[in-house]
Amino acid sequence: MAGLVRMGPWRFVVWFGTVSLLADFVYEGARSVTGPLLASLGASALVVGVVTGAGEAAALGLRLLSGPLADRTRRFWGLAIAGYALTVVSVPLLGVVGVLWAACVLVIAERVGKAVRSPAKDTLLSHATAATGRGRGFAVHEAMDQVGALVGPLTVAGVLALTGGQYGPALGVLAAPGVAVLGVLFWLRGRVPDPEAYERELTASSDTDTDADAEADAGAGAPAPRPGRLPAAFWTYAAFTATTTAGFTTYGLLSYHLVERHLLTDAWVPVLYAAAMAVDALAALATGWWYDRVGARVLVVLPLLAAAVPALAFTDTLAWAVGGSLLWGAAMGVQESTLRATVADLVPSPGRATAYGVFAGVVGAAGLVGGTLTGALYDYSVPVLITVVVAIQVLALILLAATRTSRASRS
Repeated sequence: MAGLVRMGPWRFVVWFGTVSLLADFVYEGARSVTGPLLASLGASALVVGVVTGAGEAAALGLRLLSGPLADRTRRFWGLAIAGYALTVVSVPLLGVVGVLWAACVLVIAERVGKAVRSPAKDTLLSHATAATGRGRGFAVHEAMDQVGALVGPLTVAGVLALTGGQYGPALGVLAAPGVAVLGVLFWLRGRVPDPEAYERELTASSDTDTDADAEADAGAGAPAPRPGRLPAAFWTYAAFTATTTAGFTTYGLLSYHLVERHLLTDAWVPVLYAAAMAVDALAALATGWWYDRVGARVLVVLPLLAAAVPALAFTDTLAWAVGGSLLWGAAMGVQESTLRATVADLVPSPGRATAYGVFAGVVGAAGLVGGTLTGALYDYSVPVLITVVVAIQVLALILLAATRTSRASRS
């Protein structure tokens, strides 16, 4: 790897985790006040809903384009840097534009930045995690990511308190970590211009130590599929992911229940969210470590957690409802780390960014279905909601078993 990388794979993962920590500091800080900010500029509830919904749709849906673009051009660093730059420029400007339409454009632009960078970022990270262990590498990255997701909103809240609710200074302070994001990215690209070298080195070492039959079993030496042609196992896995996500309760609905049933006040809802994010980080680390030892079987915990969340959270007992919300955080940790690690193991490098783009589109569509379904069923009947979610997660377990069979059939 001489001349291609000048740091070990674990150092690369940690530095990339630092990038994500700083970026989350910026955009999660802004997202924590998007609704009140737009309202202060005259937005109605409908406008806030449409703008934030359009932003989330852009963040996920546009990856269907940015993923294949990354695979075709192989400009992973360029796309990652461009996406981060769009985000870190958009956020501080939100505090100073003072015009509703411009603020709406910036909210959506920040989400477009995430769509541009995410498939390229995940692909860059996947190469280093081939050497560190997919599960552990993605888990450490997710845990660092969540530190930023905690610090950003707390920083914005503190500045708002000190300035009497002025959004300019509160969002302006986020320019500092934004500059740091770009600085670390450029430095990291200089140190590791070709992260795929981590994976090539690992493959070369494996080829040296194994005989021809073992190479055939591992798929070594076989021609890589063309970018855009994803293996059948990936599609089965995507079906599993879509199914379990379609039966996943959102924190918005959980917090609605907590406030409407007078279990928590509005002020305590974000505190519980912060606690759930801490559980998210711990769950990511635990399941990532486990994934590297037992493989995709660890993902059995995701449908089990998703089924348990509404059964606990939608009670009228505070302790059970809080416990269900913390389990929601654990499920998020699995979703945002180990699910991504599995994609890298299923799809060879030439089509991996495409796979991440498609995967994000699947998760986004399924999340919309899940949010709509659970919201409608909550209004109709909580027992029916719990029953339907359990049934969906049973189906997800069946699809997960089919994914394992599909992977095994490649050998």
